[in-house]
Amino acid sequence: MNKATTDKIDPWRAPIIVTQIPDTGLHRDLEADAAARNAMAEVAGLREVLSVRASFDVIPKSDGRFQVTGTVKARIGQTCVVTLDPIESDIDEPIDLMFAPPEQIPVLSDTVDDDVESEAEISDPPEPIIGGVIDLGRLATDALFLGVDPYPRKPGAVFEPQIAAADPRDHPFAALKALKGNVNAKKPKGK
Repeated sequence: MNKATTDKIDPWRAPIIVTQIPDTGLHRDLEADAAARNAMAEVAGLREVLSVRASFDVIPKSDGRFQVTGTVKARIGQTCVVTLDPIESDIDEPIDLMFAPPEQIPVLSDTVDDDVESEAEISDPPEPIIGGVIDLGRLATDALFLGVDPYPRKPGAVFEPQIAAADPRDHPFAALKALKGNVNAKKPKGK
């Protein structure tokens, strides 16, 4: 896969090498530059991405797992689906994910699947740690995309279909009624 293809898939990269995460964990505040914001807008089909900031805490857990918590805040430009006017929207998405080595994912996924029958709230299976890296930029981008309203509306915009008064002569049986009238007019009286 070439760099252009990778950049299309991952417009914002901020990799963290898991072997370099201290036992106490680490905190990262990130802000997307103009190139990353433009790439995100293109991938998501947005008019523009004005700003994206993310704040993450990465905490080591047992067996090589890591918990990533934080928030992604963004301001995006879209087009109102009712008025077609440009509008801006704010996104504020919380993050709380577990990451695990890829070999643990099938076992942990089966554990989650087995608990489906219980009524307790079940967490999702962990995300895989790919190549010893957790990419906080990709995580922030995914959260941003999930927070986008697919049908944005300008405040107060309401879709009102145009209703035309129905012409009584314009209904499905109008032609039949006209034919019946013609047939009756041609019949001799008394028959």
